[in-house]
Amino acid sequence: MALTQHDIALLLTERGQKQYGREAVSQLDHALQCAHLAEEAGETPATVVAALLHDLGHLLALAAAEHEARAPRHDDLHQYVALPFLRGVLPEAVLEPIRMHVDAKRYLCAVDADYWAALSPASQHSLELQGGAYGLVECARFAEQAFAQEAIRLRRYDDLAKVPGRATPPLPHYLALMERVAAAD
Repeated sequence: MALTQHDIALLLTERGQKQYGREAVSQLDHALQCAHLAEEAGETPATVVAALLHDLGHLLALAAAEHEARAPRHDDLHQYVALPFLRGVLPEAVLEPIRMHVDAKRYLCAVDADYWAALSPASQHSLELQGGAYGLVECARFAEQAFAQEAIRLRRYDDLAKVPGRATPPLPHYLALMERVAAAD
C-alpha cells in the first residue's frame, strides 16, 4: 500500500518528534536539515526529496523504539523499509538514493580516510551494525550503479544534518516539492 503525501506528513510530524537515534535532534529536524542542505547545494528536486525521506524507514520500522535513545543491537534495514510504501508514488531518482544511502556510508568509509573519524559516534555504531566499510569489490559495484553519486551526496548531507536549532524551511515547503516531483514522474 502506497503512502500518500498526507501519510508522510503525519509520520514526519508525529513520529518524527522522537529523538534521532543518539543524536541531538529529532527525526523531523534531521529530515528537514538534510533536505535543506541538499536544496542549498543546488540538488535536483528529486534528490532534495530523497534527502527529506531517506530515514522514513526508521519511522515505519517495527523496531523504531530501539532508535530513540539507546544504541541498537541490530540494523533495522531502514533504507529498504520505506521503499514499498513509496514505489509507484515517487520516481527512481528519489527511491534509489534512499535505498543506497547506507551503502554510500560504507563506500565513503572505504575510499575516504577521514570520513570514519568525522562520523558521529551514533553513526559509527550504526555502520558496524550495517556491515562496516566496503572492500574493493563492493566499492566498485557500488560506484557503477545509477544514482550512486546522488546517494554519496545525500550521505554527506545526512552526516551534517544533526545540528540542534538549525533553521530550515518548514515541512510544507518540502511536501510541495515532493508533490511536484511525484506529478512529474
